[in-house]
Amino acid sequence: MNRPLIPAALCGNHAWQLDRVYGRGRKAELASETNLFPEYVTTVDFPRQAQRLGGVEVLFSTWGMSEELARMLAGLPDLKAFFYAAGTVRAFAKPLLDRGIIVVSAWAANAVPVSQFALAQILLSLKGYFRNVREAGKPVHRGRQLETDAPGVMGETVALLGCGMVGKAVAGLLRPFRVDVLAYDPYLPDGDAAVLGVRPASLEECFAKAYVVSNHLPDLPATRGLLGLPLFASMRPGATFINTGRGATVDEAGLASVLAARPDLTALLDVTDPEPPPADSPWHSLENARLSSHIAGSNGNEVVRMADYCLEEFRAWRAGRPLRYQVTREMLAKMA
Repeated sequence: MNRPLIPAALCGNHAWQLDRVYGRGRKAELASETNLFPEYVTTVDFPRQAQRLGGVEVLFSTWGMSEELARMLAGLPDLKAFFYAAGTVRAFAKPLLDRGIIVVSAWAANAVPVSQFALAQILLSLKGYFRNVREAGKPVHRGRQLETDAPGVMGETVALLGCGMVGKAVAGLLRPFRVDVLAYDPYLPDGDAAVLGVRPASLEECFAKAYVVSNHLPDLPATRGLLGLPLFASMRPGATFINTGRGATVDEAGLASVLAARPDLTALLDVTDPEPPPADSPWHSLENARLSSHIAGSNGNEVVRMADYCLEEFRAWRAGRPLRYQVTREMLAKMA
């Protein structure tokens, strides 16, 4: 005899994000495996929906969650699990965790495109691509073969700042390329470093020795402005700094000052603080700073991967199997 379907609902304040992330058949898949509430649950609509939501045991969400909505949802009497098809849950998860509700995040799914983006920039940086392109485009070099002093990929040193989900994924992607990988992460156990194939190093060593430094540090009180002028000034000739982590971890005035004095260096900034940078930001005028508009994370076809991870975790939870991406209260302190 078939068991009754678990009552579930989709929640969040941006319907278009729910449509996008749970698109391409994922919402239909969810509806076939649960007794899915027919409306999206939002902060505005919750008061009139609350009575009908009384039996809901499982919630699914994505970008557009808020702490206010989480507080409302935490009061649902039968709620047992919350699945978030996006990254960090730090801004809203506490009311749910306080009630003993299981919280699962698809941050690992979002780490996939970020790590791929970082890998592409790292490999091009080791070849000196970004510096070469800006030099080759100058009128003085037209019609001339421009030599490069970039070291290339094989045998070079790359530094990863932060070995959370993204940093670990980048380390894994770098393995086939025979590069030496330094890693700065105070929370990374030595045993994990050996498994990842990275060597723990200080920030000073990472910046002084690596030809490419890739930042994956979370935005925490301890990391804000951590990457300052002396570190950038110590970088090797021709080196590249990549930021797909958080803009607030960088002393941007210090970085801009070093870039202005060192045209050999390159900064590839997918994140800034604030975001987007203001019209008078040096990032718009420094030719060795290249901006992208926070595109490293899940975009386009990639966003449904986050729903897939949540559906897989939901099936594991329903079957009583261990969860891979459950978020605990202790984890919130280290999350971006």
